[in-house]
Amino acid sequence: MSLQIYNTLIRQKEEFKPLIEGQVGIYVCGPTVYGHSHIGHAKSYVSFDVIVRYLRYLGYKILYVQNITDVGHLTDDADEGEDKIEKQSKTDRVHPMQIVEMYTKSYFEDMDALGVVRPDISPRATGHIIEQIEIVQSLIKKGYAYEKNGSVYFDVTKFKEYGKLSRRPLEEMEAGARVEVNPEKKHPADFALWKKAEAGHIMQWQSPWGMGFPGWHLECSAMSMKYLGETFDIHGGGMENQFPHHECEIAQSECSTGKQFVKYWIHNNMVTVGGQKMGKSLGNVINLKDAFKKYSPLVVRFFILQSHYRSTLDFSDEALEGASKGLEKLLNTVRNLRTEVEKLRKLENSSIQIPASGFQSQASIFLDLEGFKKAFLEAMDDDFNTPQAIAVLFDLSREVNTVLAEGKANMKLLKEIDKFYSDLGGTVLGIISNQLETQATGTSENDLIQFIIELRAEARAQKLWAMSDKIRDGLGKLGIVLEDKKDGTRWHRD
Repeated sequence: MSLQIYNTLIRQKEEFKPLIEGQVGIYVCGPTVYGHSHIGHAKSYVSFDVIVRYLRYLGYKILYVQNITDVGHLTDDADEGEDKIEKQSKTDRVHPMQIVEMYTKSYFEDMDALGVVRPDISPRATGHIIEQIEIVQSLIKKGYAYEKNGSVYFDVTKFKEYGKLSRRPLEEMEAGARVEVNPEKKHPADFALWKKAEAGHIMQWQSPWGMGFPGWHLECSAMSMKYLGETFDIHGGGMENQFPHHECEIAQSECSTGKQFVKYWIHNNMVTVGGQKMGKSLGNVINLKDAFKKYSPLVVRFFILQSHYRSTLDFSDEALEGASKGLEKLLNTVRNLRTEVEKLRKLENSSIQIPASGFQSQASIFLDLEGFKKAFLEAMDDDFNTPQAIAVLFDLSREVNTVLAEGKANMKLLKEIDKFYSDLGGTVLGIISNQLETQATGTSENDLIQFIIELRAEARAQKLWAMSDKIRDGLGKLGIVLEDKKDGTRWHRD
């Protein structure tokens, strides 16, 4: 099965065929940095992180561009109101670029915590003013845009395909449907390419039309085409950005170049909280820094991937608790697997006679790793179906637990299983690392607990039962449950 992607532009799945064989250019709308990132940002950027990871796993050479919007995004998401960053700067009584620096740093801190691989290029809108002005000039020259009182607007009536992404016919875009009609516009749906800066506006630049600043939509066209070309493979973003943002990007880009702007449009769905749409007006926005106080970032990532990127994600404490328990079961299997590998490795390096079972051929234990891999890849090839891919990991873990309980697996098989978890659960999904829960010292929690278990084993060998029980009970209070078996002691989280 080839990779199938749901293309919003045609409203169906289609086979993915990049413009240049073996290479993929992808642009994802980044954050407008005027506040801390929230769970909605996490869903979007974790979703696209897995898409990029999987494409790289398939062998594609990826150029991933994700912008930073640091000017031009107005408060009503259309063409009126205040710049979001400048508004926040007035509230905090600091320069707008201080706001930008503060929240850009905060954004990357949160994404790093979630295991989101950083984009190859993170361009800023303010660093690409020249490119934006050039696009505006070309649109005016070609008759697609007009200047009025220092502002420049795109004439939507000149682009017959306007509305093809969002499926909104121009005739249905009634005057005043989103904001009060601007008398400068020829048509109510015309959108700003360049805005005149009013008195007191801090973030402004010189242009052929006077001092002003770029429109939000224009920024993404300029930055994506600068680094990926006039036509590129994938453009991603939130479903709420289909209109007006992405619709306007298509119009201005295709009219400027005369070429198709993007081949595949991918949109992730929104986050709800207790069944309600998350929003500042409802007071239910959950910042990631607050969420991380209650839940590990890895749990949040796992929770997000349990839902398909095109499905809504309902955030609740109950759902996060469930995700935490589910992830712990999966990681516990991997811990036990790696403990067994380490035990066999020590035996191989010692003079102790290893039982014959330790050298059994892989054929003596049936575990269809190729079948599991095929099922995992089929899930990911079906429009990046991460919930189904995770289900495959759990199916595998049930069989692995049986293999470990029987104590008959050889080193070769165990290493192949570990590689499966590392490649597909780690490299692709980002939920299983090569060393689980690695601490700043470089020592993993797994190693520390195993060391304590070995100390307890020595106490038991010397019949120091009180000491043995004290160690077991102490670990139990920390949520670590020990299970004494014939072949040794295993552990798992409660």
